[in-house]
Amino acid sequence: MTLVDSGPLNNGALAQAVRSGESTLGTFVGTASAVVAEVCAAAGFDWLLLDLEHGAGGEEQVRDVVPVAGAYGVPTVVRVESDARIRMGRVLDNGAAGIMLPRMENAGQVREALIHLRFPPQGDRGVATYNRACRFGLDPGALDRADDEILVVVQIESAAAVAAADEIAAIDGVDVLFIGPRDLSHDLGVPGDTSAPAFVEALETVLAAGQRHGKACGLLVNDGLAAAQRLGQGWTFVAIGSDSTLLAAASRSALHQAREREHA
Repeated sequence: MTLVDSGPLNNGALAQAVRSGESTLGTFVGTASAVVAEVCAAAGFDWLLLDLEHGAGGEEQVRDVVPVAGAYGVPTVVRVESDARIRMGRVLDNGAAGIMLPRMENAGQVREALIHLRFPPQGDRGVATYNRACRFGLDPGALDRADDEILVVVQIESAAAVAAADEIAAIDGVDVLFIGPRDLSHDLGVPGDTSAPAFVEALETVLAAGQRHGKACGLLVNDGLAAAQRLGQGWTFVAIGSDSTLLAAASRSALHQAREREHA
């Protein structure tokens, strides 16, 4: 029997697709359940976004979510708790296909974070081969490919970040500008109102910056219809809700249908 070099790693396929302009759809995973993450992967999303900023669990989830999602050919991007070097390094060592950086306010902050995502001499990411990213020592060459294979998603969640969007988009190594709708709307003084002129203008500014520099733009939406609308507007990295919101919405809809029929 011939041994085949297979496994749950994405090997840069997601980063390549995003950089080539391909539209992709994902969902946030925050329930701290590998089984629920597997359900989302089985449903056919292009990627999962494991949320360590607002999710219910911690960094240990990466260990379990990456292989269960990868079994379906679905890569895992991780929103880290912070841009601290050790936090990003541990996530990448565990096989994440990319990193989402929350609350990036300016280009300087983004450039500093990128240093932590790259191995020396380009950066200061810690070097080790006895981890999943290097197939537990069986693929030390992964160290040479890593800098090109990691998808980097920068969140634009404030008025300051919107103002810096063009400079951020121009940075080599940034792949996606991603709007955090709730954070941004609150910072703009229109909490939750995604139809407010200030919010709409901010979205247009970010989308234009991304397109000007050939970078993907993404955002979080509530449902599939909203996702289709955003794809049509040029947003190419779109998240449809989260594991918990999709479950809650489906449950509420099923109950409503049952009770409505019962009382008809």
